[in-house]
Amino acid sequence: MLEANNLCNYYAIDETPGISKRDSIIRNFDFLEDPELIQKLIEFSDGNITNITFDIPQMHCSSCVWILENLYKFDPGVIHSEVNFLNKTLSIKFREKETTIKKIVEQLDSLGYLPNLSLDTNRDDKLKNEFKRLYYKIGIAGFSFGNVMLLSFPEYLSYTDLVTSEFQNIFNWISLALSLPVFLYSASEYYISAFKGLKKKIVNIDVPITLGIFVLFFRSLYEMFIGGGVGYLDSMTALVFLLLTGKVFQNKTYDAMNFERNYKSYFPIAVTIKKDGKETTIPVDKLEVGQRIVVKNNELIPADAILISEKANIDYSFVTGESQPVEVINGEMIFAGGKQIGQAIEVETVKEVSQSYLTQLWNSSAFNKKHESKIETTVTFVSKYFTFIILAIAISAFIYWVNSDINLAFNAFTAVLIIACPCALALSTPFTLGNSQRIFGRNKFYVKNTSVVEKLAEITSIVFDKTGTITETLGSKIEFIGEKLSKDEQNLIKALVLNSSHPLSLKIASLLSFTKKLNIENYSEESGKGISATIDNKKVLLGSRNFVSKNNYDKKDVSTNVFVSINEKEIGYFRITNVYRNGLKEIASSLAKKYKLFVLSGDNEGERENLLNYFEKEKSLFFNQSPHDKLNFINDLQNKNEKVLMIGDGLNDAGALVKSDVGISISEDINNFSPACDGIIDAKSFKNIKEFIRFSITSKKIIIISFIISFMYNIIGISFAVQGTLSPVISAILMPISSISIVVFTTIATNFMAKKRGLL
Repeated sequence: MLEANNLCNYYAIDETPGISKRDSIIRNFDFLEDPELIQKLIEFSDGNITNITFDIPQMHCSSCVWILENLYKFDPGVIHSEVNFLNKTLSIKFREKETTIKKIVEQLDSLGYLPNLSLDTNRDDKLKNEFKRLYYKIGIAGFSFGNVMLLSFPEYLSYTDLVTSEFQNIFNWISLALSLPVFLYSASEYYISAFKGLKKKIVNIDVPITLGIFVLFFRSLYEMFIGGGVGYLDSMTALVFLLLTGKVFQNKTYDAMNFERNYKSYFPIAVTIKKDGKETTIPVDKLEVGQRIVVKNNELIPADAILISEKANIDYSFVTGESQPVEVINGEMIFAGGKQIGQAIEVETVKEVSQSYLTQLWNSSAFNKKHESKIETTVTFVSKYFTFIILAIAISAFIYWVNSDINLAFNAFTAVLIIACPCALALSTPFTLGNSQRIFGRNKFYVKNTSVVEKLAEITSIVFDKTGTITETLGSKIEFIGEKLSKDEQNLIKALVLNSSHPLSLKIASLLSFTKKLNIENYSEESGKGISATIDNKKVLLGSRNFVSKNNYDKKDVSTNVFVSINEKEIGYFRITNVYRNGLKEIASSLAKKYKLFVLSGDNEGERENLLNYFEKEKSLFFNQSPHDKLNFINDLQNKNEKVLMIGDGLNDAGALVKSDVGISISEDINNFSPACDGIIDAKSFKNIKEFIRFSITSKKIIIISFIISFMYNIIGISFAVQGTLSPVISAILMPISSISIVVFTTIATNFMAKKRGLL
C-alpha cells in the first residue's frame, strides 16, 4: 500500500514503524455497517461530511503520526485526518458518498493501526495505561541499580583485595546480567529518539544522553573483561533510573497543570432552557440529556439534539468549513457545533455537552492566527545548536585530560554529556504561560492557548465595541417613544425579538408582555442593522434608523434608539439609556497612559458626549460602524504596525475579532460562544482587564528570568564537569533537578505575582 501510493521514501526512516500487520489475520468489520452503531461512533454528520475520532493505542512515533495524517492518500474519500499524539487519538473527516467507516477501519487495520472501537472508553484509565510502560522501565532500572550498587560495595569500601578474582568475575557477570535489561529496555526510548532524529538529520537532546549511556556501558565491558576492573555499570543503571524518574516527575507535573486547565476551561456561556413553560438560562456545563433548549439566531448548539420545532437552518461551517446551511426537519438530529440561522428553534438534547468537542472547534485551524513567537523562536534557535556545542565541549575535555588521566578524561566526557541539558530552557515557556493560562481561568478569563498570553503582552492598541461590551445589558433603562403600544403590537414585537440573542433584543423582550404564540416566517437578522420577519402576515422591522425609519429623529438624543415599523408604518422607537460597566472610567484612564484606545459603535453619535466622560480623546470615538467597517478599522491599525486587542460581544464582531492580534469576546448570560475569538471573558471580570494585560507582561519577564537561571545552571554545571570533578551519577541527579527547579520557579513566581495583583 505504501509503495502504491508513493509513500515509501519517507517511511524508510524506520524499518518497523507502528505495529506490523499480519497477512494471516483477516478481521470482519461488517458490524460497522449497522446504522445504530454508526450513530454512536460518529461525532458529526450532515449527510455528506462526517467526523469521527478513533483511539489508536499503537501509535508511538513520528512515523506513525505521518502515515496516519496522510490517510487521504490511501482513501480519496478522506478529507482530513489529524493525530493527537498525547491522547493517542485520530480525528478523521470524510465524505459519506466516497467512503465508509468500515472501509476506513479496514485501511487502518491493514496499516497496523487497528482502532479501539469500544463505546465505553475511560480517559482516566487510558492516561494511566500510558504511564505503565514508563513505570515498568523505572522498576527494572531501580531494581538493577540497587543490586548492582550492592555488588559494587567492596570496590567503594576499598575491600577489593579481600575479594578473590573468582568472586570478582562472578560479581561482574551478575552485574552485567542485571544491567542488560536496563541498557536494552529501560533506556531504549532514548536510543530510538536519538536514532530517528539522526535519520532525519536532526541532533536532538537524546543524542548526548545516548552517547553518555553507551560510553558508560561499553567502557564498563572493557574494564571488566580486559582491564581487570569492575566497570561503571552501577553508574549506568543509576543514570537511567534517575533520568526516567525525572521524566515521570515532569510528566506528572505537566499533566496536573494540564488537567486543571482542562477542568477550568469550560466556556462561560449559558443556554436557554424551557422550565415549567417559561424560558430561563443555565450554565452550559449544567445542561443534561433530555432537556429542551431554545436556540436563537446565530447561537451555537452545544450538544447533539433532536429538533422539536418544525424546521431549522443549521450552519455547520464551524465543523465542516462549508457555510451552506443545512435544512433540518422535525425529529431529525442536529449535531453539536452547528449554528442556527433564522428564527429561534427548540431542541431536546440526546447527548451531554462535550467540552472537549467545543474546545476542538475553538482551536480549529480555520480560526488560528499566524503569530511568530519571539520566545519560541529563541528557544528553537538555541536548542538547534545546543547539542553540537555540548558535544564539542565534551570531546575537548576528553582530549585535554586523556594524556594525564584516562579515568578523569572519561568522567569529564560523560559528565558534560549528561549534565548539560536544554530541557530547563524548553520548559520555561510552556510552564510559565500554562500556569498564567490557568490563573486567568480561575478569574473567568478563558484564553484559547498559551500563545494568546504572549500576544497579550505585546499589544499597543485596544479597540472596544460599545453595546454589550462597555455597556451593561441588564442595567440599562428602556422606554418606548411614540403612541402607546397595543397588546397586538407588543405581541408582534416580542415575538420578533425573542428570536435574537442581541443584547438590545433581550432588553426589549424584558419590557414587553406576551399573551399568545404567533407564527413567524422569513426571519432575518442583519448584523449591525436590525431584524425583520413576517408575523401573522404582518411585516415587522426593528433596528437602526437607516434600517427602519424614513424620518429624522433628534440626533442630539444621548440614548441608543431601536426603531420599529409594522407593515411599513413607523410606530416609534425604543430609547435605551446606556449604563456603562462599573469601573469603566478607571479602566479607560489607566489603560490610556500606555495604550491607544478606540471605541467602535454601530449606534448613532448620540452617545458621543456620554462616552467623552470615559474616553477623553474625541478622535478615539467612531459611530455608525458596520461589522465590515470594524474589520477595516482593525486592518488599518495593523498596517501602521499596531498590535491590536479587540474586545467585543462576539455577535457582530466576528470579523474584527479574528482579524485583530488578540480578540476577546465578553460573555454576559448569553450563548455567544464564537470560535473566532482568542479568549472569552466573563462580564464580571471585565474590570480586571488591565491586570490581565499587566500579568501577561509579567509572565514574559518570568520566562526571561528562567532563561537566565537555566543558562547559569548549564554554565556552572559544565564548568565543574569539564574538570572531571563530577561523577556521571551526580550529573544524572543534577540534570532532572535543573528541569524541576525551573518548573518550581516558574510556578511559584507566577502564583506569587498573581496573588500580588489580586488574581489569586
